[in-house]
Formats: sequence, structure tokens, C-alpha cells
Amino acid sequence: MATEGRTEERGPWARFRHSPFLPATVIVLIVAAAAGLFAGSYTYAMANPTPHRIPTAVTSRPVSQEKQLKFVEGMESALDTSLELLRYDSYAAARNAVDQQQVFAVLWPYGNGAMLDVSGASGATVAQLLAETAPKVGAATGVPVTVTDIKPLQSGDPRGLALFYITLAAVILGFVGAIQLNVNARDLNPPERIAFILALAALGGFAICAVVDWVLGALRLPFAESWFILALTMFTTGMVFTMFNTLFGRWAMIPTWGLMVILGNPSSGGAVSWPLLPSPLGVIGRWLPPGASVNAQHTAVYFGGHQHVFPFAVLAVWAAVSTAVFWVWRHRHPGGREPA
Repeated sequence: MATEGRTEERGPWARFRHSPFLPATVIVLIVAAAAGLFAGSYTYAMANPTPHRIPTAVTSRPVSQEKQLKFVEGMESALDTSLELLRYDSYAAARNAVDQQQVFAVLWPYGNGAMLDVSGASGATVAQLLAETAPKVGAATGVPVTVTDIKPLQSGDPRGLALFYITLAAVILGFVGAIQLNVNARDLNPPERIAFILALAALGGFAICAVVDWVLGALRLPFAESWFILALTMFTTGMVFTMFNTLFGRWAMIPTWGLMVILGNPSSGGAVSWPLLPSPLGVIGRWLPPGASVNAQHTAVYFGGHQHVFPFAVLAVWAAVSTAVFWVWRHRHPGGREPA
């Protein structure tokens, strides 16, 4: 009787707080906010890409100091950006800088004019912008300019978006797979959970490569390297969710989605090259799993033999830290089962 009396004496807020309507209301508000942030982040990064700084190689023998200066000033005015001119002793050294992804174009003398070699594989949006602008500026400044794409994109990926899409698939399915394991295989103990996330990452990465390369023929991938990058990406994002699930319980989706999708994917450089991204995103993106995965995959496909350690180190550190946090605080994880 006393318990019934206390229940009846509860005010409206107390009854609401102990009802299923409170978490449902919280979820509605969170999803609404996430929808706005999702749309805002992608619109901010991709709707109106504007160049800020474009590293450009020039050979040691310029067209002429005066003509080069007029042409560069004309390009900067037309693009509303700055060309960061990096001088190289030879054209071969400048080409190597393109392969190392240190510059996006090479400006070198040719007859009474100049050649501008762009690299579509380095950034399709940047190459297109330079190719459209350079001849007009050259005509206006009296410097005939011929534009050549020395590193074109593959024919099955003319806009350079396929690598972004396969990375997006790996990022999202990595943590969605971890979520499904948490929901449908809740009794997995910590070592078993890590093993199954590793298994879904390995099989998922293989499936993405097989469909894109063997089935659709959209990209010719260095299969083993691309498979490893995608598998490492899926394992990393799966473990990041598992870490947040350990720390925040049922609300783990919020930091995972915010880090990987709202912040990570728009800043990855996959859809819009980093010189065209707003400056903070261009810096942050390289330190997050989506950006690291895009960078590693991009180099593997288009700049074989010039792979960098940095993107692999970023993925490995995220995976190692997430796994370590989960393991140290595994007693807080909502899954697992008692030993027999």
C-alpha cells in the first residue's frame, strides 16, 4: 500500500522520467540534431569548394621572370587563391614531386609559352580547376599555355569518387557490423568480440574489392594492398564503436557517428581535394580514420611505389588505442557472459 501511495504521489516529471517516453524523446532530439549536423558538415565542406593554397612545381628555367610573374598573378586572381611555387632543378625532379603528392601541377617553359602539367589523380577537382583557368589566364597575359593531364584518373572513375565511396562503405559498415554484433551476439566475451570484428573486417574488405574490381570493373585495384587498407579501416571503425560502447553504453553511436561520418568523411579529401576544403577540415581530416584510409587507398591505386607510412600509422594508432581502452575497461562493456 505504501509503495502504491508513493507511486501515486509522483509528479508529472517523475512519471515521465521513469517511463519509456524519456529515452524515446532523447533519441528524437538527438536524431534531429544529427540530421542538421550531417547536412551542415557535408554542405560546408563540399557545396562550394574553394582553393586556398595549391602547391605547384616550377622548373629552374622559367618562361621569363616577368611573364611567369604575370601569369601566376593572373591565376591567383582568377582562382582567388595562392599558387605555392616550389622550384625544382629539373622536370624529372618536378615529376617525382607529383608522384610523391607534394605538388598538384608542374609549370615549365615550352617555346614562347608554357606547359602546365596537371595531375587528375592527385585531385580531380583541383586539376579541373587549373585546366579550365590556365588557358584563359594565359591568353589574357600573353603567355600561351598548354595543359596536359600527366596522371589521369582511371576510365571507370572519371570524377575520382570511387575511392571515396569504397572508403565510405568500409567506415560505415565497420562500426555498423560492431553494432550488430553488440545487438545480436551480445554474449561474446572480449577476445571473441575482437576476433569477430577482425573477421568481418577481413571479409568485408575482400567483398568491397571484389565487387568494385572484379564484378563492376570500375577500378583496377592493387588487390592485396587495397584489401588490407579496407580491412584495417573496417577493423578500426568497429573497434572505435566498441570503445565508445564501453565508455558510454547505449549512447555510443553518438560519438562514433560524429567522429566518423559528420567530421571524418567530409574532411577525408575523397570527394573534394584537400586544397579546396575549408582549412580546418583539410588539417583535421588526415588524422582521422576516413581521411587516413582515403590517403592510403589513393596512393596505392594511383601512385604505386610511393606509399607513405603516415596513413597506416593513423589507422593503426586508432585501432590500438580503441582496442586497449575496450580491453582495460572490458568489465564495463554491456556484452559478455559469465564463465561456466
